[in-house]
Amino acid sequence: MTAPQTSTVSSATPHAAPQDHALSASPSALSHYQIIRRNGAVVPFEPAKIAVAMMKAFLAVHGTQGAASASVRETVDAVTQNVVRALMRSRPGGGTFHIEDVQDQVELGLMRAQERATQKEQQAPAVPTLHVTDRGERVALDLNRLTGLIQAACANLGADIKADPIVSETLRNLYDGVPIEEVFKAAILAARTLIEKDPDYTYATARLLMHTIAKEVLGVEATQEEMAQHYVDYFPGFIKKGVDNDLLDERLLQFDLKRLGSALKAERDLQFDYLGLQTLYDRYFLHVRKQRIELPQAFFMRVA
Repeated sequence: MTAPQTSTVSSATPHAAPQDHALSASPSALSHYQIIRRNGAVVPFEPAKIAVAMMKAFLAVHGTQGAASASVRETVDAVTQNVVRALMRSRPGGGTFHIEDVQDQVELGLMRAQERATQKEQQAPAVPTLHVTDRGERVALDLNRLTGLIQAACANLGADIKADPIVSETLRNLYDGVPIEEVFKAAILAARTLIEKDPDYTYATARLLMHTIAKEVLGVEATQEEMAQHYVDYFPGFIKKGVDNDLLDERLLQFDLKRLGSALKAERDLQFDYLGLQTLYDRYFLHVRKQRIELPQAFFMRVA
């Protein structure tokens, strides 16, 4: 946390001060102290103004989010208490403080708070690496890859459809050694829970489901951009596999399958909502020994 530069303490207004519990000195004790302003005026010592000045400085550095931050409020309270204690210790029987003395104590307190925060960050234990089981091998979870997949699923769905809550909920439901297929399933479930919050999450959920369907059918992971070529390469083999397993009429082999594959529009996969794609997967896509062999656009071409 960057220590902000404080504004002049005497110019702050008490109404914006943090909670009064931070200013622990009793009013009777504070009444024995006064502040000498830069213009020479002598005014009552009001610790609340110290807190207000620091809060304004934090807002200038961190924006309006700073006011809502518990860590910022705690820092302001703690530094204010330390400043008041230091000033009162310097004059146990009461007296006056020049405004510059107060300013110096505030800056010293902020520097110490920054040092403590830095030490805490340096001493924080490293986040343990989460491992997954991928094709029988135990490997570290590629968080960048997972995040990129979820971000792609949320792309162009509007500012309210965000990847972060899906990523967070996905990670919360994982355990060390989880199969990679369960990671993708956890992402789908995490996105699905957000549909009630915003219906457009149904499209992000469908895209994550499409990723798992493509992986099951093709045997490899593929981005949406790569799916166009995958469809071209996959379609002839799909028809042949369907014929070989008595799922399709062998007369389909007489068509120009390469040309039909080139006519498939992979981008139309992005138009599915979650329920529609899940229904196709559960009820209509061809499968061999419980493994799906059919992709959405191949299904529509096959039916046509």
